[in-house]
Amino acid sequence: MTGQVLFDPLVPVWVLIALATLSAVAVSVALWRGLSGWVFRGLAGLVILAALAGPVLQTEKRAPLSDIVLMLVDQSASQRLSDRGARTQAAAEALETRIANRDNTELRRINVPDGSGDAGTELMAALTEAMAQEPRGRIAGVIALSDGLAHDLDRAPDVPAPVHLLHTGKASDWDRRLSVRNAPAFAILGEPVTLTLRIDDNGAAPENADRAPLDISVDGSPPERYMVPIGRDIELPVTLSHGGRNVIQFIVPGEEGELTDRNNAALVQINGVRDRLRVLLVSGEPHPGGRTWRNLLKSDASVDLVHFTILRPPEKQDGVPVSELSLIAFPTRELFLEKIEDFDLIVFDRYQRRGILPSIYLENVADYVRKGGAVLVAAGPDYATADSLYRSPLADVLPASPTARVLDEEFRPVISDLGQRHPVTTGLPNQETWGPWLRQIDVVPDAGTVLMTGHEDRPLLVLNRVGEGRVALLASDHAWLWARGYQGGGPQLELLRRLAHWMMGEPELEEEALWAEATGQSMRIIRRSLNDSVGAVTITTPSGAQVDVPLQEVAPGRFEALYEGPEIGLYRLSNEDNEAVIGLGPAAPREFVQTIATGAEMAALVEARRGGAFALEDGMPSVRDVREGRPAAGRGWLGLTPRGAFETLDIARAPLLPAWIVLLLTGMLIVAGWLREGRR
Repeated sequence: MTGQVLFDPLVPVWVLIALATLSAVAVSVALWRGLSGWVFRGLAGLVILAALAGPVLQTEKRAPLSDIVLMLVDQSASQRLSDRGARTQAAAEALETRIANRDNTELRRINVPDGSGDAGTELMAALTEAMAQEPRGRIAGVIALSDGLAHDLDRAPDVPAPVHLLHTGKASDWDRRLSVRNAPAFAILGEPVTLTLRIDDNGAAPENADRAPLDISVDGSPPERYMVPIGRDIELPVTLSHGGRNVIQFIVPGEEGELTDRNNAALVQINGVRDRLRVLLVSGEPHPGGRTWRNLLKSDASVDLVHFTILRPPEKQDGVPVSELSLIAFPTRELFLEKIEDFDLIVFDRYQRRGILPSIYLENVADYVRKGGAVLVAAGPDYATADSLYRSPLADVLPASPTARVLDEEFRPVISDLGQRHPVTTGLPNQETWGPWLRQIDVVPDAGTVLMTGHEDRPLLVLNRVGEGRVALLASDHAWLWARGYQGGGPQLELLRRLAHWMMGEPELEEEALWAEATGQSMRIIRRSLNDSVGAVTITTPSGAQVDVPLQEVAPGRFEALYEGPEIGLYRLSNEDNEAVIGLGPAAPREFVQTIATGAEMAALVEARRGGAFALEDGMPSVRDVREGRPAAGRGWLGLTPRGAFETLDIARAPLLPAWIVLLLTGMLIVAGWLREGRR
């Protein structure tokens, strides 16, 4: 029970001020005139003013509230290393017992799991949430059972009580960690890119260890081992062998006694891109679409174009020697014999044999295709003549033979059933509105895939693989009509761009491909195929387990599946003859970047609240009461600040003096003043 005096004026405050002023003036006049009763008159005025101020005695009935101690129990992944989990549980139970034995104290246990994704230990987020559920005036202390490696210390709340850390580390703990300091997202094929690696030993590491083994694996291939120094940056030059995603895995074998090997691996995923695509364009007889291929290739800044044009019409017989047809001798021998391997693509646009390129040159082009090169023939009427490229050594690699018929009739290009599934032609927009072409060369497919048809379903676009290379035949020279918007036009630029990039082996246009796209611990598996159905994908997890995942067709030629990876690391995917690798999550999650338990990370927060950091291997500290603002930690003890919080159950108010006492006292003082003055 507590009480206090409050004032509840019976009249407005300004009236009280006016009466006080009037009383002071009256007493001053009486004093000035020498009236001996001025003291009693002044006291009577004070009694009246006090009564008008309405003094009341307020009493409260209070119930004391217990103090609250918040205990944060770190249950993140790093707390499951060694015997930290058991040590933490034992300490939590001991602390619960000690707090339970204290008078007027309650304990709130907050378990802190791993943060979402790779957020690490969100100890401060858990503390903020716990404080929001408790009155600040009752919090007597915060005790964290953790390894001290909180990853959100920048979001620490304003704690109104001491903060203590009981960390779970041992003086003998040590760990070896591999980190990648520099890894570009893209690299140019054939050119070395430098990765920066580092191996560090933390904690009580063996003193005689100055080198460690490092296993390097590319795209899941068998690893190669190297011995590298510890504690120094390692510059590692890497040259990518293929376009698209290249997955490089680095592994440092685990050593006996280290806390974990989860941070002994690193995954680097680099996309291989071509620096400059070298294209040789050989143009024959001039025609309205003669600049189609040139404009397409020159519009791409990543293409180096060499254009060889033969403007001499075949019917011209003026006896001029071939060697004198150009002001500058064209380096045909250098291009078609010595430097042909430097080109990624050779395009023949309405070219026919005129004695400029001897058969040995064309035979060398055929060999170039078999060894991995690419040749595209954009055919016109020349392809149906006796001087056609098909009547040369190139016939062995061309996918279709001419019938010698040239169809000068209007037709609308149509994507074939197989073309609906092929990445070169699938999804081309607005097929119903495509404009017609006016000429087609009649050909008979000898091999390969017909992606588009023309007049009366005759083959229009035929693709084929020969040896390691690729060949394409476009049996019309009227693709340029689409570029001019003839009767609605069509996707000429997109079609020719896709065709050229397929010829150059771009990974995103492979007709038989398998890859995966990662989002956190989930992957979207994508399989592209010309077949109507594909089997299940076999996934090999980082631990070596295998699981078969069926695929569903989501678009013509495209099959997909979603898979949730149970582990962090490198996954291998296989389906028929296609293989792929992908890394899920970081190779070394944030929880394992630093694993040595320490109080240094939380030192600023603990010291700011006058708390202390203790190692559990030294034993559990005792618990004491300390006054607010005093140091709350010492050797072998930690302190809690009693808050003295209470709950008000009832409030009562009563006048400080009854009205009759006020009247009696006032009357007596007035009479006393009168008598005093009368006697005088």
